[in-house]
Amino acid sequence: PETMFGDTAVAVNPTDERNTSIIGKTLSLPLTDRVIPIVADEYVEKDFGSGAVKITPAHDPNDFEVGMRHNLEVIRVMNDDGTMNEKAGAAYAGLDRMVARKKVEEDLTALGLLIEKEPYKHNVGECYRCHSSVEPIVSKQWFVKMKPLAEPAIKVVKDGDIEFIPERFSKVYFGWMENIKDWCISRQLWWGHRIPAYYCQDCGEMIVSENAPEVCPKCGKNHFKQDEDVLDTWFSSALWPFSTLGYPDKTEDLKYFYPTSVLITAYDIIFFWVARMIFSGLEHMGQIPFSKVMIHGIVRDKLGRKMSKSLGNGIDPLLVIDKYGADSLRFSLANGIAPGGDTRFYEEKVESARNFINKVWNASRFVMMNLEGVELLPIEKTQKTIADRWILSRLQETAKAVNENLEKYEIGLAGAKMYDFVWSEFCDWYIEAIKPSLYSEDKKIKQNAASNIYYVLVNILKMLHPYIPFVTEYIYLSLPIHEETIMLTSYPTYQAELFFEKEKAEFEAVMDIIKGIRNIRAEMSVAPSKRIHVTVKTQNEDLIRSGEGYLAKLAGVEKVTYDASYVPGKKVSTVVTAAAEIYIPLGDLIDYDKEIERLQKEKASLEKEIARSKGMLGNPGFVSRAPEAVVSQERERLAVNEEKLAKILSNIQALAE
Repeated sequence: PETMFGDTAVAVNPTDERNTSIIGKTLSLPLTDRVIPIVADEYVEKDFGSGAVKITPAHDPNDFEVGMRHNLEVIRVMNDDGTMNEKAGAAYAGLDRMVARKKVEEDLTALGLLIEKEPYKHNVGECYRCHSSVEPIVSKQWFVKMKPLAEPAIKVVKDGDIEFIPERFSKVYFGWMENIKDWCISRQLWWGHRIPAYYCQDCGEMIVSENAPEVCPKCGKNHFKQDEDVLDTWFSSALWPFSTLGYPDKTEDLKYFYPTSVLITAYDIIFFWVARMIFSGLEHMGQIPFSKVMIHGIVRDKLGRKMSKSLGNGIDPLLVIDKYGADSLRFSLANGIAPGGDTRFYEEKVESARNFINKVWNASRFVMMNLEGVELLPIEKTQKTIADRWILSRLQETAKAVNENLEKYEIGLAGAKMYDFVWSEFCDWYIEAIKPSLYSEDKKIKQNAASNIYYVLVNILKMLHPYIPFVTEYIYLSLPIHEETIMLTSYPTYQAELFFEKEKAEFEAVMDIIKGIRNIRAEMSVAPSKRIHVTVKTQNEDLIRSGEGYLAKLAGVEKVTYDASYVPGKKVSTVVTAAAEIYIPLGDLIDYDKEIERLQKEKASLEKEIARSKGMLGNPGFVSRAPEAVVSQERERLAVNEEKLAKILSNIQALAE
């Protein structure tokens, strides 16, 4: 209540029937000798309380707007140090605002004017350092008129000259710019660019000038004092795209680098910085400062809170780097993030990134150990096994997908695709598949294998370099053949001549068989040292024969028998893939009832998947609206699963006999 001495009206809503009869009348302001009017303004919430609110233009920004509309007097009753001034009256002048608050309450009570007192929770600004309540006050400041600047800045985004990525953030930009108010650019701080305004100490004339004036144009004297206010830091920051390049001089750097291509920043400063750079560039340079604005999220703590000094939840990146390495921190923040979305900081995620980098390091060491004494061949001159052609094809697909993601600034998606390719395909499958060739006594086989894996590794390092710069550079410079730095090499792109569709499909068919055998061995707890015999029923015998070496190395298969008429008996486990049926006579190595249970689970899973596919394909909306390729893929998936189910049912029946 201590600001009531600055009240200059009481406002009511013009549609509030309770108060329409008093609009235009006056009332006496308690504890003063002043009379103030009752005004009608839609700002007042008529459903809140009495529907009447006191208006204090000097101490509330909303009240100031009401005061401007009704031409109310602005009376400031508080000093900068939080004490009451002489306009609060002799009884209160000099008192601290909190002391005055208590005295006003006591005086109103003594006069019988305080009817009721109740707790009320509302938003109160606090100083982020000392947590004192911030007191709104009216003061003289410098402003920039914004409408003439905002209109062209809105137009360049609407016309597509400047693109926000993701596009949804343009709504934040428009929401600010289309409702913008004049910009207060002066600050009462010690540090910053001084306001270029000068006051004549003899006649009071004010001069705004790029350079300090030498003579007062009004009185001819030369005694000046510069305005002590400084510019808002965002005013200075808004000039960054051209001020850093020599502006206002027309330097070579300014000609070359302005406008630039992409600005990368967080969404929380779109209106503070991005918008102001755009209208400042248009105003001073006559051109947009950049053509694309990539918006990323912010790093929050593990509870989803913004990191701040007051919460004490900030993370010192140097400590994380000391523990896990700079590349681990970098990759953990870039991998898997959604475009424009926030990410939570988990130390476990950094540890996972370090594990991935260790995987890359160890795989690189393995490759380099096997390059010793080998004369490497260009990739176009190597002989390639089915596994080589598969990994080269997957490399091309990954490079293509990663480039597409990066072109769209989908940093997280690109990182996730590289992670999966390197860990799951290159390390877990290809390296294991190629070991027999690398260890071969035949120098030709070894040379081709080493040349192929070297080519794949180099391209992996290049792809990963923007995400893992230090480790990839170190490994690259350790390779027997390299340029001056990995940074100056070409980024991998799709090479059609290194994509082998047929061999890729064939090796993936072999991989499906290996996965199935491995799963059965794991479920039945078959010792890794146990070599097994399998019987194969297939229409692609040549395909399976070409993969027998991989079955032996990666699935522990000792012997493969081909029998198109084979009928499984008891204690025979079955792997059903799109390419073949694999029967494994495990004899006493497995629990017979457990195998029946496994087949029943697989049957239930297939039935569930078939029901899902039928539901989608039976939905007219899906069939008519989804892309033709998606519908076709769903039909193929249904056909494959129905065929698998038929085979599973047949095997269950055979085992039950």
